[in-house]
Amino acid sequence: MKFFCKFMVFSALLLVFPLLQGCKKQEIVSGKIIIVAANFPAYDFCREIAGDLANVIMLLPPGAESHSWEPSPRDIITIQNSDIFIFNGGESDSLLWDIVDEIEERYSGIIILPMMEIVDLVIEELLEGMQTDEEEEEFEYDEHIWTSPFNASLIVEAIAEALCEADPANAEEYIYNAEMYLEELEYLDEAFRELADSARLKTLVFADRFPFRYFADEYGFTCYAAFPGCSTETEPSAATVAFLINKVREERIPVVFHIELSNERMADTIAEATGARKILLHSVQKISRKDFEQGEGYLTLMRQNLVRLQEVLVE
Repeated sequence: MKFFCKFMVFSALLLVFPLLQGCKKQEIVSGKIIIVAANFPAYDFCREIAGDLANVIMLLPPGAESHSWEPSPRDIITIQNSDIFIFNGGESDSLLWDIVDEIEERYSGIIILPMMEIVDLVIEELLEGMQTDEEEEEFEYDEHIWTSPFNASLIVEAIAEALCEADPANAEEYIYNAEMYLEELEYLDEAFRELADSARLKTLVFADRFPFRYFADEYGFTCYAAFPGCSTETEPSAATVAFLINKVREERIPVVFHIELSNERMADTIAEATGARKILLHSVQKISRKDFEQGEGYLTLMRQNLVRLQEVLVE
């Protein structure tokens, strides 16, 4: 049923392509190139590298649920009118892949950058006690590649190259901005490594989805969670909740984590049953409107994660 619904949505989207063929690329009065980013990590990396030299557009609205979002006909036009289109490029982006295929057949000159083709991928991990459905038991790569600052650095380098290709007149500034940002990512990576080396506890429990596989692998944390990172489930089974409660009790884990924009009900249940604290660990996959308007970005949110982990993992 899920595939059929997506097929019908995409079929409807394709109806706008004959109209797009007759449209000229929008004139940009400022002369700046247009970068379209499908999700927040891509958007934030682009705006840091481009500065005020480019128009950077994010398709996923702040506060929206990334796992249920689907591109609209207006989004297709926005992508078609871009100079660079950056998206994650995993299984959950099947509609975007179809749109990219159609655009590449009809238009030339748009640089397409799937971020998952830049880094080394790992299979989405089904942790002990995790609740899954039949679809999630299939072979799939974990799509939350940016949770590792090392991967973020690789993505930033690729974005900088794309910007230089699309706008060579401003290449020097893009390279400079990227180098400054890469230094910040290196400091962040070193800080997480120091944290992992000094941590008295290396087990993290998520009463939520688990989008931190790349982070956990990079820094050597053992994790337990209720759902896989791209799960569409929101209500855990009694067995899953019981498993996580027992894990917190058995290992005397002082904190249970939840991710951004979740309902937090399961975290509240486990915290109440065990006495553990409930703390947000931001996956940076999506962002609230409030945080977006306040200018929060990958670096600030990951630094918040660092501080929160230091408070509970290091004596």
